[in-house]
Amino acid sequence: HMDTSNEDQKVEIKEDPVQLSIFAHRFMGIAEQMGRTLARTAISVNIKERLDFSCALFTNDGGLVANAPHIPVHLGAMQSAVRFQFEYWNREGREGINEGDVFVSNHPQLAGGSHLPDITVITPVFHEGKILFFVASRGHHSDIGGISPGSMPPHSTNLEEEGARIVAFKLVKNGKFQEEGITDILVNQEYGGTRNLKDNLSDLRAQVAANNSGIRLLHQLVEENGLDTVEAYMHFIQHNAEMAVRHMLKDFAAQHGTKTHAIDYMDDGTPIELTINIDPDSGSACFDFEGTGPQILGNLNAPPAVTYSAVIYSLRSLVGQDIPLNEGCLAPIEFKIPHYSILNPSDDAGVVGGNVLTSQRVVDVVLKAFKACAASQGCMNNLTFGDSKFGYYETIAGGAGAGPTWNGRSGVHTHCTNTRITDPEILERRYPVLLRQFGLRKGSGGDGKHKGGDGVIREIEPLRPLVMSILSERRCLQPYGLEGGEPAKTGRNLLIKKNGISLNIGAKRSGAINVGERIVIESPGGGGYGAK
Repeated sequence: HMDTSNEDQKVEIKEDPVQLSIFAHRFMGIAEQMGRTLARTAISVNIKERLDFSCALFTNDGGLVANAPHIPVHLGAMQSAVRFQFEYWNREGREGINEGDVFVSNHPQLAGGSHLPDITVITPVFHEGKILFFVASRGHHSDIGGISPGSMPPHSTNLEEEGARIVAFKLVKNGKFQEEGITDILVNQEYGGTRNLKDNLSDLRAQVAANNSGIRLLHQLVEENGLDTVEAYMHFIQHNAEMAVRHMLKDFAAQHGTKTHAIDYMDDGTPIELTINIDPDSGSACFDFEGTGPQILGNLNAPPAVTYSAVIYSLRSLVGQDIPLNEGCLAPIEFKIPHYSILNPSDDAGVVGGNVLTSQRVVDVVLKAFKACAASQGCMNNLTFGDSKFGYYETIAGGAGAGPTWNGRSGVHTHCTNTRITDPEILERRYPVLLRQFGLRKGSGGDGKHKGGDGVIREIEPLRPLVMSILSERRCLQPYGLEGGEPAKTGRNLLIKKNGISLNIGAKRSGAINVGERIVIESPGGGGYGAK
């Protein structure tokens, strides 16, 4: 239990397991309601249909309490984003945080972002002039400028080429939406501004509205239960998650020893290496990424927040009980991530692929270290297309890895993606393309006692000349099997020319595609588990 009282009133709130469960669901419910508001009020396909967003509640020091379980890779990173804004605006000489302010940011290395298209909108919750909580929503905007439509360039080598960078800006000031200021940031850039300002502004307004719905519900909760109780249970829930992770780590240490190690490679050969040392008494652990390859001249670099998210997600998956994903999950963990490695790059490094591809490899490495299951497809198969008028973005499903007691699922968005794919009807109605085929890729999962899931085949034909980009991984190195299970097939990206010739275009490619040509994405399967 904890003492939340001031000197003059000695009220001690004791933790009650039933109330703990009720509050956990209430907090989750608020985050989910924010998500529903966002999906209803946004107009872009990305947020409305693909649900590429996350909403969350934080304590007044920026610690994550509960989040609507949308996109795992956003989670650890959103906490860093809230803390950064809190510290930034409270520094000397800055305007501070006032009622009627809403903050916006997306800078991955400086402001706790994941990659530039993920824009975070953060609102402080005031009560009698004091900040009680923060609420935040992060949405993936399908275009924010940069060198290619859809703002997911396969070949960017620095951050400027990837689009608009926002370190800290008041999106709403004294209750007024700062349209001019945010337009200026989105439009005036070195490599071309956003191709769809209208959607950006609508979606940002929708994110503000989602936050407001969260604030309304939080105020209601405080009125019903009293502020002291709500604050106390926020901390109890974090503590509960921390204890659950500590128990899991102690159990693992008892069965498998206090030290475990895993390594896997990106398609370019960059190692991601992890050594975990567990303290069997306290259940604390050190996650040491020593041996991970250097930052690369490309965009597969992942800011530390992405690694935190991948680890939070993995730990949450390994815990046997239903706990809200929150800051408590990381409390037992100490991180060591070498400077200027692919997982801790410099401020100006390209990172658009780190968030979507490297994050998946980090999860594979963590789950391999815990001997939990075989590799999933380990990729998000990021397909973007567009022209000067629009940008479209989607991630494509693949195979999930098999485990000790289960076969991997086929054709699912694995681990860090967790978005939907756009429905064929909406895709074809809203965009100048035909979806020629979309189905499972039979036989692509790894064989074994338990089989890995199959990837998918997705074939798209443009109805007018477009620029199409694919940013993918696991086109070279196979997703691993475990305990004698077979690895899965790698993915493949093909361009079918008018004359019927298929060209393998490789894992990362951006270029013109003409009418009569087709792009075929074959996503990787998941690894098998156990010898047959």
